[in-house]
Amino acid sequence: MAAETLLDVKGMNCPLPVLRANRALRALAPGENLRVLATDRAAVADFRSFCRETGHKLVSFSEEAGIFSFTIRRRAEEPPARDAPE
Repeated sequence: MAAETLLDVKGMNCPLPVLRANRALRALAPGENLRVLATDRAAVADFRSFCRETGHKLVSFSEEAGIFSFTIRRRAEEPPARDAPE
């Protein structure tokens, strides 16, 4: 199972949960998971859009007693850009 880091952003409102998650994901190795706990309803749409736009994978999402739990897998690094042949 991939390593998992927990980020608790309960009580924070949009856009803070996504901004904090983005910072946390940058510190992870490709393929590692970040589990985010949030209470902001907007986080559901925000994390779906964030993952679609950044290439990270939204592995799972659940809600229990008003607490949203997201598991996001860090994307693999893009290969280094090569100079286009002339």
